[in-house]
Amino acid sequence: MPYTTIVDASTLNDHLDDPTWLIIDVRHSLADFGLGRKLYEQAHIPGAFFADMERDLAGLKSGTNGRHPLPDPQGFAAFLRALGTNNETQIVAYDAGGDMFAARLWFLSRWIGHDRVAILDGGFSAWQSAGFSTTSELPHQRMNGDLSIALQSDTALDTAQLTPLIGDSAYAILDARAPERFAGDVEPLDPCAGHIPGARNRVFKENFTSDGRMKSPQELRAEYETIGLPADHIVHQCGSGVSAAVNMLAMELAGLPGSRLYAGGWSEWCADPTRPMVTKPKPA
Repeated sequence: MPYTTIVDASTLNDHLDDPTWLIIDVRHSLADFGLGRKLYEQAHIPGAFFADMERDLAGLKSGTNGRHPLPDPQGFAAFLRALGTNNETQIVAYDAGGDMFAARLWFLSRWIGHDRVAILDGGFSAWQSAGFSTTSELPHQRMNGDLSIALQSDTALDTAQLTPLIGDSAYAILDARAPERFAGDVEPLDPCAGHIPGARNRVFKENFTSDGRMKSPQELRAEYETIGLPADHIVHQCGSGVSAAVNMLAMELAGLPGSRLYAGGWSEWCADPTRPMVTKPKPA
């Protein structure tokens, strides 16, 4: 049975020696781009490979296409093939737990048509709490896989596709950023603070319990159904297309498939000052 949303630590531990499973460590920090690699080198799940958020899971920046533009799909597929990924490979990505980066890899894998991908529920923290082994040894290189691509381009919107949805009550834009960034009070990463007109704030952290695991499918479904729209009329966004993937993952886990992601996020949107924005007036 393929796993397409989450996998618990015990199930992953049972498959550590399964050659059809691929484990990828995606720990990262937006405040310290080198932290994920350092943590991986100190200790990781046995057999896990490392994916660099800025290099492996994002494309080239132009200055106007956001902080984490989508990677070239062929390049991302080549990255997975180099780790041994075939069409039947079960990918499990993990981050620190209760975080956004494993969901980014989950989204990208599905975007190129590989649905056999899940995140480790609770991340590395849950793995350690369960008492399972860790290692600092690098995994043995695998033979290149033969993963094929079936790009699901309709799952990722660009600015031209998002623009006509603004103000349309038949659609909802969910912004996964922290409330203070959404409100326009602070902006630590992007050129200006605020949000896309009509967007609603659904912080990605709201999908997790206090221990960093995903809420139950039933609880998540009840929360997302309050939006009152079908899943395919919901668009997720955040600062740069990373934390928004957690909201999309949560909807899939809740049995509400079909939502989409505006990959450029606020960092791309606000790069063009002619686009409509909701901001707070600057103090006199």
